[in-house]
Amino acid sequence: MTCLLIWFELIEMENAVEEASYEGKSDISHVKKLLFRRMLVGVSDGRFFMGGFYCMDKQGNIILQDAVEYRSTRRSSPSPMEQRGLGLILIPSSCRISCHVDCSIDEQLSLLSLQAQN
Repeated sequence: MTCLLIWFELIEMENAVEEASYEGKSDISHVKKLLFRRMLVGVSDGRFFMGGFYCMDKQGNIILQDAVEYRSTRRSSPSPMEQRGLGLILIPSSCRISCHVDCSIDEQLSLLSLQAQN
């Protein structure tokens, strides 16, 4: 099974959660399929967090388990990345700028159809 990275913009992920409470359970089932997948989340200060997707609340805050933080050690590019293990972390939606999830091609097409509905 081929795995690809899927990009979710901040607004699209928040809309999927918010609309799920109004339009039924189909959007919730799409998000449930992402549970425990490896997720790479970028935040506004330039750091990235890689971990298992554990949950997401109505506000769009994400909790990752077994998370690892990656950050640049220098401002110049390309710079080496420093990493450290963090465990269970909460990433506020206000700080999040990108999310990438490992998934199959079929799941990618399914999620793209979800984006088209929004």
